[in-house]
Amino acid sequence: MLRIPGMPLLPGTLFRDVNKVYYPKSQSLLNFRGIPMLSDRLQSTAVDPAGVVVDISCPPAQAQALYPPRTGPRLPPWLAYDKKVLSFKAYFKQTLQENFHAPYMVRNVKIYYYLEDGTLDIHEPKVENSGIVQGCVLHRQRVPKPPPCDNEFLSIVDLNVDKTVQIFDRNYHIYDCDPFTRSFLNKHGIVVPDPVSAAVDPAEAVRKRGQARASAPPEKRHPFAQFLKYDRQILKFQAYWDDRTDMGDVRKLEVCYYLADDTIEVKEAHIRNSGRDGPSMFLKRGRLQREFDGMLLPGQQTPVTLLNVLGSSRNVRYCVDPLNLGNKEILYYSQRDLQIGSVLNVYGRAVVITDMDPFTRQYYRDHYGIEQFTPLPQPTRSDVCAPYDKSGRMLPPYNGWGSYEDSAGNCMSIVIKRPKTDFRKFIKYDRYVLRFGAKMLSTIRENCERIFVISYFLSDDTMQVQEVAVRNSGFLGGEFMKRTRVLMPGQEKFSCKQPVYYRPCNFFIGGTMSIKDFIFHLVSADEFTLMYMEHHPEQFAHTNVDEILEKIRKALEPRMSDFVSSCVPDCADLDKKMEQNAVFVSFESLKGALVALMGNTISDHEIITICRHFSGEQAPPNACARDKVLAAAHLEIKRSLWNGRDELMEHFHHINPTNKPFMPETQVRSTLRGFRMPFTLELIDNILSVLNRNDCDDIEVCDLMNFIDVSCFKGCDMPPINYAFELCPKLPFQYKGRVIDFGCLLKALNLPLNLPASQS
Repeated sequence: MLRIPGMPLLPGTLFRDVNKVYYPKSQSLLNFRGIPMLSDRLQSTAVDPAGVVVDISCPPAQAQALYPPRTGPRLPPWLAYDKKVLSFKAYFKQTLQENFHAPYMVRNVKIYYYLEDGTLDIHEPKVENSGIVQGCVLHRQRVPKPPPCDNEFLSIVDLNVDKTVQIFDRNYHIYDCDPFTRSFLNKHGIVVPDPVSAAVDPAEAVRKRGQARASAPPEKRHPFAQFLKYDRQILKFQAYWDDRTDMGDVRKLEVCYYLADDTIEVKEAHIRNSGRDGPSMFLKRGRLQREFDGMLLPGQQTPVTLLNVLGSSRNVRYCVDPLNLGNKEILYYSQRDLQIGSVLNVYGRAVVITDMDPFTRQYYRDHYGIEQFTPLPQPTRSDVCAPYDKSGRMLPPYNGWGSYEDSAGNCMSIVIKRPKTDFRKFIKYDRYVLRFGAKMLSTIRENCERIFVISYFLSDDTMQVQEVAVRNSGFLGGEFMKRTRVLMPGQEKFSCKQPVYYRPCNFFIGGTMSIKDFIFHLVSADEFTLMYMEHHPEQFAHTNVDEILEKIRKALEPRMSDFVSSCVPDCADLDKKMEQNAVFVSFESLKGALVALMGNTISDHEIITICRHFSGEQAPPNACARDKVLAAAHLEIKRSLWNGRDELMEHFHHINPTNKPFMPETQVRSTLRGFRMPFTLELIDNILSVLNRNDCDDIEVCDLMNFIDVSCFKGCDMPPINYAFELCPKLPFQYKGRVIDFGCLLKALNLPLNLPASQS
């Protein structure tokens, strides 16, 4: 079929070729090497010799060949250039009429030229949020050239880099192509220039500037986020309002700035007897304006400004000012405006800030770097009375009814309240009782022989006196004074001053006390009292060892030789004995020497403290009998039918591979407990205490294994007993201070002995 150039592919434009005489048909059978078979090979279609010949190395239709024709395979164009497309990058400018920021907009497109039939199409890549319709700009078709050559179509010769092509009254400027297009055109002798830069789109530049501003937006002050961050955080300032007129004075105010919502609240601190006992609210919580010119009239403050009203009563139209020119911006006080010395305009009242609380100072120091917080003085009037001082208040004298605290409570408030007790002190010192033995000092001889026990309760500072009954003394004994607080002597009972009661520091051995007009002399104390006082030397001065040694050192420095001679009459080889720690003296000798040299400057309690501190007494030997412990252990093993001795020996070999004869006590104890032997913790302690040990205090393993072997020892029959108390009585050793290590005492004093040459 023949086609007229320039005519569309419509009926009537195609003509039959009368010169064509060869009409081949496809062959489905073939004879291959003498064997007839079905042909399934794809053979090239025969081409009419008189028809059009296509060479792969030659350009497509309507492009003049640059090489000799008929040099390649004889294929049709639709097969030779199947799926081969030339891609060009181009742009065109679109005029913008209503945008004064950019006169035009550059739109990038891609031009695809199909080699098989000489058609092309244009596509515009989609840009997100561009606001225009993008995609296919021109559907695939053959595009005619602009006039006066409008009878021809665009070909590959018309498309090249850095070239402007007019397609349907729109100019496309090509600035780049893909690698296949560049290689294809170069092979066919068409020179392709280097890529050029695309035109700058002014609309895109404006859009990028907007995106840049949107990418780094200013901090958004969201009210709810601010509330969550600064809830319950308040900046408090001390301020005043000077209203010193004929009937006014200086008002003391407290300004509270709430960080959660930037509101301000002002409270008034009423001065005592100022006549203002009403509400203390000076300004209700809310945002405070910087400038206040008076209350606005109705209609002056509206959300929008109405310019005109158009239309009749039924069809009314309103004209609103879009710029809102008549609206006045209202400025409010913020945290930056509140500083020491700032003056706030509280609706016409000048409030001066003078000081701030510690939290506010730290807040301004962290956020604004302010370090100077010097408070300002507040003005006062001459007729204002001095501030009330509760510490200098004089109460009426005590009337004798109830305790002093009860009478003071009647004077402090109209509603009588029970005096508060120190509950923490009660919980801490509950059942802590200091007991002292005392004798009564009296002109009556019988009273001097009476024995008393004075108990001091640390939980509430009360005292109780009990009398010890003595046969044929004429006194029954029992409670001498009920538990109560006792006043110190020398105080006026019915006085305005708060009375002073006996404290723990007033008790010490050798002191005297006046209780209910009876004089008692403290002569002894129990072991708990002495230990408690020695463990708290900061409360009891007579048990402070360092102070006592310093006092003795100052008194004995010039008479050290006399002191040593009175304590140790035989001073020969004293230095050698001190090196061997073999110098001991009795309590009576040391006490007599100290009293003789120091007199009344040292108390009996201080002497007892020194003797207990340098005590030379030794703990008694262990009271556990090996036979009793052995019988108790065998009894428990037989009662529980325990037979794990071999496993225990194997475990000892495992943890002691070198078979050392002795092992540490902690390791042996953990092994016995880990094997779940039928022994209580007290019985295990008793067993370990009677086993053989070496110089390093390690336990002999063989002795332990023989100790628990029931077959080797018959053991003595023993009834079940309480192993915690009855088997080995464990009474703690108490250092009474009856024997003193005199060598340690002399080393602590660190004074020269100054002994004669014959004795040293």
